[in-house]
Amino acid sequence: MTESDIPSAYVRDKRTPPPSREELRARIPGWGADLDPADRPSYPKLQYPAQTGAHWDFPDRQPGSAGRERSIEHAFVTPAFGTAQPLHGLSGAIRRFAYERFSEGRNAHWLLLIVGDRVDAWGSHLRSFASLHPDNPVTETGVLSELSASGTARSGRSDRRHQLLDPVVVAGPWVAGAGAAFLGVRKVVRALRG
Repeated sequence: MTESDIPSAYVRDKRTPPPSREELRARIPGWGADLDPADRPSYPKLQYPAQTGAHWDFPDRQPGSAGRERSIEHAFVTPAFGTAQPLHGLSGAIRRFAYERFSEGRNAHWLLLIVGDRVDAWGSHLRSFASLHPDNPVTETGVLSELSASGTARSGRSDRRHQLLDPVVVAGPWVAGAGAAFLGVRKVVRALRG
């Protein structure tokens, strides 16, 4: 990797001078509304010292970047990244697709990440049924506390308007899942009888 391939954000000293005002004005129509530094609270932050004090030209790269999800806007995975929750299963495939196919500026990218999260949550719920301690949506979501003294009786709550929707949002998917399972079992039983 040559020095020109490394983005300026990852180097010790800012080597690329910013474009001149004339270059920016020629390239961007209407540029220059915030030319006066007194009008910009971020101006002191834009003054880079000649030496930052870093002991590296480019930070050491964390091993294991092959196969990690990376936005298509970036040339490579950042020098440090999280490994606590590796992608797995169908939810991992959905998330990888979001990173490989869509820019972070597209709604599809974020919507696919949300879908991947929901698929992972439902997979976790289904796996809990195979354990000795399945999920209990009534106690684990706090629905019962809504009926106690800390719930509906408290007068200063800011979320009172949507309190009626909470049981629908929490119980709705479980009821829909149970209904779909019931209809599926009924259809199988009828097919076996007929």
